[in-house]
Amino acid sequence: MTLYRTLPLLLAAAVLAAAPPAKAPGKTAPRRTAPLRKPAAARKPVAPVHAPETYRVTLDTSKGPVAIDVTREWSPLGADRFYALVKSGYYDGARFFRIVPGFVVQIGLAGDPVLSKKWSTRPLLDEPVKQSNTRGYVSFAMSGKNSRTAQIFVNLGDNARLDAMGFAPFGLVSSGMENIDLLNSEYGESPEQPKIEEEGNPYLEKEFPNLDFIRHAAVEKLEPPVQKP
Repeated sequence: MTLYRTLPLLLAAAVLAAAPPAKAPGKTAPRRTAPLRKPAAARKPVAPVHAPETYRVTLDTSKGPVAIDVTREWSPLGADRFYALVKSGYYDGARFFRIVPGFVVQIGLAGDPVLSKKWSTRPLLDEPVKQSNTRGYVSFAMSGKNSRTAQIFVNLGDNARLDAMGFAPFGLVSSGMENIDLLNSEYGESPEQPKIEEEGNPYLEKEFPNLDFIRHAAVEKLEPPVQKP
């Protein structure tokens, strides 16, 4: 895997009673041949992006529209990163490459491997968990401490046990959860993350042609609720 990360993949005990054991929403551990990453101080700094305190991201998916309402106070760094990714078009064309029914739907490896590589070298610091990973909440995937980059997941069930592992929700699916439930799960966890990172959508289109995907993601203004007198 081209994340150049030596942190181990987190394994979750966060599984619904009726669901089979599943790994936490993490990123695949690096191959042993991957070189060590440069220390954080030696990496190119990323210009900060300050997202609105609340905003909505609309996803035009192959199964229908989905809206994610983001509250920056829940996870400032996560909200800022998601905002920057969506505004840059990162998720356009991306496949829902990992679906574990009753557990999570995961996305965030770009169709263009150049983009995946670009953002994989820009990890975020961990943040306190202020919301629980219950159905509909959206969090960043991790492969260890301070490792969030671009992969996100939607909780399909009550995964509150992920809270203690540091997965900090930054948003909530406010509409279209029924379309998330309809996403094709026939491939489960079969798509290989290292190959997606190296080859992008051509690999997925050839080996897993029925994966659902995001046509376009866009940021919309989210009006605050009207306060009653």
